[in-house]
Amino acid sequence: MTTRKLGLAVAQMGPVHLSDSRGAVVRRLVAMLREAKARGAEMVVFPELALTTFFPRYWMEEAEAQARFFEAQMPNADVQPLFDAARELGVGFYLGYAELAEDGRPYNTAVLVNQRGDIAGKYRKIHLPGHVEHKPEAPFQHLEKKYFDVGDLGFRVFESDAVKYGMCLCNDRRWPETYRVMALQSAEVVMLGYNTPSLNIHWNEPVHLRTTTHLVSLQANAYQNGIWVAAAAKCGSEDGHHMIGSSVIVAPTGEIVARTLTEEDEVICVSADLTLGEHFRQHVFNFAKHRRPEHYRLIVDRVGAGDPLP
Repeated sequence: MTTRKLGLAVAQMGPVHLSDSRGAVVRRLVAMLREAKARGAEMVVFPELALTTFFPRYWMEEAEAQARFFEAQMPNADVQPLFDAARELGVGFYLGYAELAEDGRPYNTAVLVNQRGDIAGKYRKIHLPGHVEHKPEAPFQHLEKKYFDVGDLGFRVFESDAVKYGMCLCNDRRWPETYRVMALQSAEVVMLGYNTPSLNIHWNEPVHLRTTTHLVSLQANAYQNGIWVAAAAKCGSEDGHHMIGSSVIVAPTGEIVARTLTEEDEVICVSADLTLGEHFRQHVFNFAKHRRPEHYRLIVDRVGAGDPLP
C-alpha cells in the first residue's frame, strides 16, 4: 500500500469581540495560514463562525443579526485577502461563517477552499442546538435555532487536491450519523469548527465534562470510521463569555496526535498518513463485509425514542 501524506493543520482562534472588525479578524486568519504553510500544511481548518463573535449568545431581531453578522457573498471584499493568500501559498482551507443565501435563507455554513483559492465544497449545519425563545433568566442565550435554518445540503464528501474531505460544524460532531454518512462516501478527512460555551445553560455540567465529551466524540468517530478528524475551536473569553479550546487532530486509531495548549490563536500541524485508515476500513470496519443496514432501519424510521419493537 503506497503511503499518502497530507500536511493537515488546525488554526484555533482566540476570542473575537463585538468590537473586532472583519478586516482585523481576517488578518489573524491570514497570519495563521502563513504559519501553517511554513510548517508544512496543505490544508488548514479554521473555526465555526470564524469571522465574528459567537452572536447566537445575544437576543436581537433576525434582521439585525443578518445585517451585522452574516455574509451575503463568499468570498467578499473583507475575506478576499484570505482567498488570495491561499492561492499565493498553494494551501487549502476550511472556513466557518454565517451565510445569507441568495434566496435570503440564513445558514451556519462552512466552505472547503482548494489550493488554488477556489471554493470546492460547501456544508450547512444540520444539528442546530439551542432554542428559539428568549430566556432572560439565562446567563446568555444559545439562539442557533432562531438565527439559522437547518442545513439543506446533507453530509457530502468533496474530493479536493486528491483528498476526500467531509465537513460538519460544532454540534454535528456529537452525532455518530454525521461521520458514518461521510465514511460511506469514502471520506478520508472530516473537518469541523466549533464554538462551545464552557457553561451549559440547561443543567449544571462541569467544565471538565464539556471538554471530555468533545474529545470522546471526535476520538470514537475517527476510530469507528477509519478517518482523520481535524477540529478547530474559537475559544477563550469573548466579551466575558468563555468557550472551551482543546482544538485537536485525531488519527483513525482514535488517538489525539496534536492538541492546542492555549485559548488564543494557535496553529497545530501534523503529517497525516491517509493510508492509516485503510487498515481499519479493510478489516474491523470493513463496511461492505460486515455492515447489516437491514437491522438499522430504526435509525432513520424514528426521530425520537419510542417503545421497544414488538
